[in-house]
Amino acid sequence: MVNEMDSPKRILLIEDDTRLAANLAEVLTGGGFAVSICERGDEGLRRAASDESDVVLADLRLPGLGGLELVRRLHQAHSRLPVVLMTAHGTIETAIEATKLGAYDYLQKPFEMEGLISVLERAAEAGRLMREPVVLAGGPAQAGAALVGDSLPMQNVCKEIGRVAAKPVTVLIRGETGTGKELIARAIYQHSARAKAPFIAINCAAVPENLLESELFGHERGAFTGADQRRIGRFEQADKGTLFLDEIGDLSAQIQVKLLRVLQQQTFQRVGGTGQISVDVRIIAATHRNLESMIRNGGFREDLFHRLNVVCIPLPPLRERREDIPLLVRHFLRRYSADFAAPMPTISPEAIALLQAESWPGNVRELENIARRLLLAARGLAIDAEAVRRTLSARSAETAPTVPPFAAFAAELLVRARQGESGDAHARMMAEAERELLTQAIALAEGNQSKAARWLGLSRFTLREKLKQLGLYRG
Repeated sequence: MVNEMDSPKRILLIEDDTRLAANLAEVLTGGGFAVSICERGDEGLRRAASDESDVVLADLRLPGLGGLELVRRLHQAHSRLPVVLMTAHGTIETAIEATKLGAYDYLQKPFEMEGLISVLERAAEAGRLMREPVVLAGGPAQAGAALVGDSLPMQNVCKEIGRVAAKPVTVLIRGETGTGKELIARAIYQHSARAKAPFIAINCAAVPENLLESELFGHERGAFTGADQRRIGRFEQADKGTLFLDEIGDLSAQIQVKLLRVLQQQTFQRVGGTGQISVDVRIIAATHRNLESMIRNGGFREDLFHRLNVVCIPLPPLRERREDIPLLVRHFLRRYSADFAAPMPTISPEAIALLQAESWPGNVRELENIARRLLLAARGLAIDAEAVRRTLSARSAETAPTVPPFAAFAAELLVRARQGESGDAHARMMAEAERELLTQAIALAEGNQSKAARWLGLSRFTLREKLKQLGLYRG
């Protein structure tokens, strides 16, 4: 069931303790990373320029070149390469200073390996968002990320990106789920004066509400149970750069107030802190919600809306730009044929016509998923109308509403417990629910463990272990 489509993320590990380096490399390799090791800071600086690493993981104290100087030089020479520092006890203030110099994050020794893997996955994703170029509509064809389409609505979107990218204004991107709001945010960032500074993205709906405030603003040691050290938040990480707040309509009232204060004053407090922290951050926000309706119902602050809505870029749903579907389909076939090392198939006009006739409630993301399935099923042969019908029919069957079996299963467990046949109804119910959730997440993510883990709020290492425990892991 599980087929990892992402190429392994490349970690350059700079650590002079050979035993620790070997242990870390073993764990990270097991977590799906490709690891290369060097022992000196100056050697690590040279290797970072030639190894094309996705993330640098370095000790703060290194021979040849200290951690702070390493961070400073790496940030100057490779501003979009995330650096994660490992620090010993008593060096947290130094680690925070390193973050100000450009480090993505830091971990205090001793640390949990699961936490390390989670930080490295986030760092690798942040690096990808900064480095992978977004080609605007009408640009050169390529297999990577692109805003595809020559329809009038897409032309207007690209004109708006060009108009606002270089201006120091807050941007609100609005559109249905799957229309490509993150691509627009990245295009604005890459064409702005902050393109060499950090681009930090966070999905406000994907982080539990009780953790989101700390995720955004950081926390002081002892601010809450489990806060055993000071942590910086996304705002500090994005200082001098751009912070992309996806699903802004899901913010709680408390966090809306703090966000408004940052927009007004460019200052905030960490959770549990008293000091004011100043930042220079450009905000790009996105939502699929009707914020005006939420304002009327008391779910969103009107003053925050006006602060975010300085420039609004509305994204059209796919059904309103059907003329772009042929271009999009061929773009996705080209992109994934390169990723899968598969021949680029032809697609018949009748097949294209069927795809254009669909309503696409999931918009471009749904079309992308269908194109990927068509490519895998084609095996290098032409894609005809019948192949499209089969794929769309399978999609419909998967998304057809069904009655969840959990109510009947719960009743059965409780009856058996009442009769003295079992005493673990809760554990069995939770296990079955977890199995179903993980099975659906992996299927929806097309076997991509990293993507499924992000949706579930788990590290990739934790997800993989759970899949093994439940017998769902297939290597």
